[in-house]
Amino acid sequence: MVKVKICGITSERDAAYALEAGADAIGLVFARGPREVSVRKAARIAARVGPWTGVVGVFVNERPAVIRRIARAVGLTAVQLHGDETPADLKALRGIRRIKAFRISSPSDLEGSGAFDAEAYLFDTRLPNLYGGGGMVFDWRILKTRRFSRPVILSGGLGPGNVARAVRLLSPYGVDVSSGVERSPGKKDPKLIRKFVRNAKKYPA
Repeated sequence: MVKVKICGITSERDAAYALEAGADAIGLVFARGPREVSVRKAARIAARVGPWTGVVGVFVNERPAVIRRIARAVGLTAVQLHGDETPADLKALRGIRRIKAFRISSPSDLEGSGAFDAEAYLFDTRLPNLYGGGGMVFDWRILKTRRFSRPVILSGGLGPGNVARAVRLLSPYGVDVSSGVERSPGKKDPKLIRKFVRNAKKYPA
């Protein structure tokens, strides 16, 4: 069954909504934006998450040494690199579970993805001057005929209304949502979270 990550969690209450709905992981953003959390706040949220739920830290063009320090302080189970990181940056983080995000607008954006040493690849929508959280869908057919050496996580404009179709079409390892389950940027809607998780897990991946 497909794994579900609720990203952009900014409070213990929203983390509880995700856990109660059956999410497999939550995402904590350590990059500038409406969903950014401090290390101290992230640690409090992570402490409320049980041992069976992943806690993923999302970073954009951050130095590996800083990522390692935050991962230890918060107790992250994985880190998601959502910027313009290089294969060398990924190698510098060996020993930590890594998700490399690629922003997609055309098939050419997939070129060279295999050079990145990560435990999973995440595919999001490429938008000008924005690293995720834009709420826009890319053409999923770009991924349909490709085969990847790592598990695939689908992101970019997903919501309760389209996630089941995405799972049926691509059979991803996981799906990732942020703005698609929000009342406003950084504020989650428990009803939308429940509906998203239910629809995502309706079909076997």
